[in-house]
Amino acid sequence: MAKEPAMGLTFEQIWALFQETDRKMQETDRKMQETDRKMQETDRKIQEMVEENRRISQETDRKIQETFDKTNLILDKRFKQTHKEIGALSNRVGEIVEHLMSPKLHKQFRSLGYRFENMSRDYEIYDSADRHLVEVDVFLENGDYALAVEVKSKPSQNDVDGHVKRLELLRGWADRRHDRRKFLGALAGAVIKAEVRDYAFKRGFFVIEQSGETIEVGKPPAPWEPRVW
Repeated sequence: MAKEPAMGLTFEQIWALFQETDRKMQETDRKMQETDRKMQETDRKIQEMVEENRRISQETDRKIQETFDKTNLILDKRFKQTHKEIGALSNRVGEIVEHLMSPKLHKQFRSLGYRFENMSRDYEIYDSADRHLVEVDVFLENGDYALAVEVKSKPSQNDVDGHVKRLELLRGWADRRHDRRKFLGALAGAVIKAEVRDYAFKRGFFVIEQSGETIEVGKPPAPWEPRVW
């Protein structure tokens, strides 16, 4: 039996294949161009994001610096104000002490039955080993009584409790020296809250308050007796 002749491609078929291949190559080129365009667009957006982040970072740094500068300014003002207030309080304490050292205080306590002959400021006491034991802002004394005055611009209940401990130390010091005088306590202040005043009276202290250009020994609630150490 005779063999059938091999089937070849016609010119039209080959031309069609070339056209299809060219079309696919053009489509691939188009897609590559589209991909490149998208990559460029992505690069542009990334660059914009970088620039935006840099701008935000710089703006944030600027605001932080402004806040820091403002905070420093506020703190500096507050520090100066606090320093001024502390100075004013120190002056008030100095004024109270000056008033306490005046003869008017002697007269007020004389009307209460106490004749103090000596008055000392910043009265310091040391033990037998020359160790500092206690310091009293203002110390009034005679042969029978000694009055220790604690001076604060604005005393608190803690100051009252601290002064109780101070009187206990004074009593112990006096006993070791066979000093039989009676020790009394007083709290002095430029501004004394009502609850602190009442608490001082309750602990047995005289209360001395600044009143205008002078000082006054406050009138305790009746019945009241000063505590004796």
